[in-house]
Amino acid sequence: MEGLIRRRDIGGFCRVDDINDPGFQTIKTETKRTTKAKALILNTFEDLEGPILDQIRKHIPNLYSIGPLHAHLKARLELKGIESSNHSSSFWEEDRSCMAWLDSHPENSVIYVNFGSVTLLTKDELLEFWYGLVNSGQRFLWVIRPDSIIENDGNEVPIELDEGTKARGYMLEWVPQRDVLAHRAIGVFFTHSGWNSTLESICIGIPMLCWAYFADQTTNSRFISEVWKMGFDIKDTCDRILIEKMVREIMEVRRDEFLERARFMATLAKKTISDGGDSYSNLDGLIEFLKSTIIS
Repeated sequence: MEGLIRRRDIGGFCRVDDINDPGFQTIKTETKRTTKAKALILNTFEDLEGPILDQIRKHIPNLYSIGPLHAHLKARLELKGIESSNHSSSFWEEDRSCMAWLDSHPENSVIYVNFGSVTLLTKDELLEFWYGLVNSGQRFLWVIRPDSIIENDGNEVPIELDEGTKARGYMLEWVPQRDVLAHRAIGVFFTHSGWNSTLESICIGIPMLCWAYFADQTTNSRFISEVWKMGFDIKDTCDRILIEKMVREIMEVRRDEFLERARFMATLAKKTISDGGDSYSNLDGLIEFLKSTIIS
């Protein structure tokens, strides 16, 4: 990753001013312990992160990349003639009313906004995102968790935001994300770049606009923009003018370019979990490794 990753692309627990920082020392200790493991299982795939996996194998040769796990499970069940349950692992109750709303809109015409299950926004950040989305003139489906706004003063929503949302938006507390991403109306995923969300978007072939919050998200968003070239990384920025510009850029100006790239990545994801694919073979190899470990 040399020449690609900047300081702000590294997780906050590694961006410390004092090398003796307790959190940093914990990460350092645990990372060294990881290399003592007999094997490592990762929710990724070779075509996505091959060069990095090769580096890790220098320290842990028995590395099994078997992702994307959610798609791999579904594919294996289908091969056995078993219908996947597609049960959600969400802690929040899912509101499916958005599906009917999506049904009423054209293909690739809606930007889906969801910053995950732990991200917190200040009231000012909320308003900047909101103005940016409304002013972009694009249709948007926005998930706002009840507990996600810090210092929510309960003030009335500015009339221009209320009217703009009624005209082109739909806001709710939680949704069945995989079903939403797979809907024909979704054109872009405005995401916090959590790994599960990132893999779900890659598997379906949806471009991403990334506003990373913490931990691995800051690195994921950089890769989405600069390596996999599936969208834009706007971390460390929360400005309505920039958000409006980036939404229009990814939904209109460079829409076809990003859609083509995203669909190509989805093809790679599908190939890796198919019979003979890397993740498919790695899972079989992992099973044999576990059997031999138990026997020995």
